[in-house]
Amino acid sequence: MISDLIMSTAPVATTGGISPAGFRLKENRPVAEAVKKRVSFDRELHRYEAKYVIPNSLVPGIREYITPFCEPDPYGLGDPPSYVITTLQMDSPGLALHYAKLWDYVNRFKLRVRTYGDPVGKFPVFLEVKAKYRNSVVKLRSRIPFDKWGKHLFGDEIIRGIHFKTRKEEDNFYQFVRLTKEIGARPVMLIRYNRESYFGKMESYARITLDRRLLYQQTYSWDSWGREGAWRNLDNPMIQTRRHDKPLDFSGVVLEMKALSDVPRWMINLTTEFDLVRVGHCKYSNAMWAESMFRGTPWTPEYEIDLLQYL
Repeated sequence: MISDLIMSTAPVATTGGISPAGFRLKENRPVAEAVKKRVSFDRELHRYEAKYVIPNSLVPGIREYITPFCEPDPYGLGDPPSYVITTLQMDSPGLALHYAKLWDYVNRFKLRVRTYGDPVGKFPVFLEVKAKYRNSVVKLRSRIPFDKWGKHLFGDEIIRGIHFKTRKEEDNFYQFVRLTKEIGARPVMLIRYNRESYFGKMESYARITLDRRLLYQQTYSWDSWGREGAWRNLDNPMIQTRRHDKPLDFSGVVLEMKALSDVPRWMINLTTEFDLVRVGHCKYSNAMWAESMFRGTPWTPEYEIDLLQYL
């Protein structure tokens, strides 16, 4: 059931269990309590996502191939049109959401806060609960003014002065607030990159995105948005191809295809035409592994030690 999406978030529901790497996991009580109160996604839009790390040399051919089927995102600027995304990743004190990705739990979710443009501050802030159930993805999204975002939203006082266009958006906002408070989530990482985006012309939902110039910055701040720290490069072959038998010899562009259950034929043909190989690529977890080289935490798999040659 999609309504069970939050029922197995990494060390969350494990009491004295053994992780796939042989580490004993302790129960994270705040998260365990949170997942008992299920979030219903039954009426939400379920979509499917596939990610690929491709050499930059393939991008012009892919652009040409999708031209009959797609149109550029109207918010993009330049040629090709693109925009800057800055995402604040939230996690519990025990990094339960990060470890859910590390152990490849089929049911997991993320808490992230996103804004657009460079410098930040010109556009609203989007609060997102992105949940995954096997291969299906559900996203709850709400929008608030940039100056309304902050730690104060998660205190004990009544939230005032924020207005939403729809009841659904308001419900999504309070889902985000509830989950954040129940697992004790706080800022842990900033991710920034340039996105080139296209929408399917004929489908109700079909999207192609190309992400490049990936950066990250560890943070404990709710509102710095990277203005007070140094960005580190997340664009290197080892990070982008972790856990794969044959590492890439290039720093790639992250291609993502998103569609509903009825995937358009042109998307399937695109993967065949360019011999694309699907990979797992989580920008947040990749940044956590990269930063662990400097701080020693969180625990990093042995195969990540090779990152030292790039950092």
